[in-house]
Amino acid sequence: MNNAIVDKFFKRGRDFLGTHYPVMCGAMTWVSEPKLVSGVSNAGGFGCLAGGNTPIDILRGQIEQTRRLTDKPFAVNLITIAPLYKEHLALVKEMDVPFIIFAGSFPREKEIRIAKQSGAKVLTFASTQSIAERMIGYGVDGLILEGMEAGGHVGHVTLTILLQQVLFNFDQVPIFVAGGLASGRMCAHLLLMGAAGVQFGTRFAVATESIAHKKFKERFIKANARDAVSTPQIDSRLPVVAVRALRNRGHADFSKLQMELLKRLESGSIGRVEAQLEVESYWVGALRRAVMDGDTDYGSLMAGQSVGLITKEQSIQEIVDEVVGDIGKEFNKIHASLHLEGMPVETF
Repeated sequence: MNNAIVDKFFKRGRDFLGTHYPVMCGAMTWVSEPKLVSGVSNAGGFGCLAGGNTPIDILRGQIEQTRRLTDKPFAVNLITIAPLYKEHLALVKEMDVPFIIFAGSFPREKEIRIAKQSGAKVLTFASTQSIAERMIGYGVDGLILEGMEAGGHVGHVTLTILLQQVLFNFDQVPIFVAGGLASGRMCAHLLLMGAAGVQFGTRFAVATESIAHKKFKERFIKANARDAVSTPQIDSRLPVVAVRALRNRGHADFSKLQMELLKRLESGSIGRVEAQLEVESYWVGALRRAVMDGDTDYGSLMAGQSVGLITKEQSIQEIVDEVVGDIGKEFNKIHASLHLEGMPVETF
């Protein structure tokens, strides 16, 4: 591996995150707990603790536990639509968390200001060009550009479009790329395009150290990319927040529920507010049932389309080493190709 080339393309992400490698692990509710987060950071990457809607005392304990398990940087991910969001924001400010990542929806400018006043570096997701512009205007320190290929709550624009709209046009802040990633070879080309680093979620979800149930991991390893689909919305009268997960019986029943509710709306036997509450309550607890209990039939198997590229369970260290090694190999391959063709490679 040509370390000089790797160092050149790792530098911006390294300097920003304070890690050896600009490889982030996405915050996955129930999965991204202290052991996984600290394991990724200790392996040279960057772990993100999932705030979700965790009770305050438990989240405080998880932050403290992560700090005991690693002396490396990590982030706390806050879900802006969670009922405990405001309390979470106050907690991470109080605890001097070094990195805060806003997710779920998009934070207000005031909330970003509050986070930055704590001394933390602030990142937000960007699923469209307009959101990227707005978040930069609000003063974020970095962006995570995530395409709809990702798992969990997703937007509606593919990563290939976002790269052209955002990564190629904004350099005010470091931009980390996420959504559908699993290989170091792909990451090398994203770094060449200008990315400061990359983020994986689905691949780390099946790491040996992940607390996810054995059945949960087995479904991921056996799945194809086409199995990871977005939650369907049958009719605009019943809005559905898009979530990408593996298709199962629960997914099919969710479509049936919407059809039944729409018939009841048309007949007047149910009101729109009540119907919407039934839609929103359907998946409550489903992610926990899948991750912790192994309910792969009716639980929510949140996964990105990169699930089709995952063929085995590996340790966190093996994942990081493989990704970084393959990045180096791809850089060497490109460097050698340019050299053989007589092209100047000094600027590579």
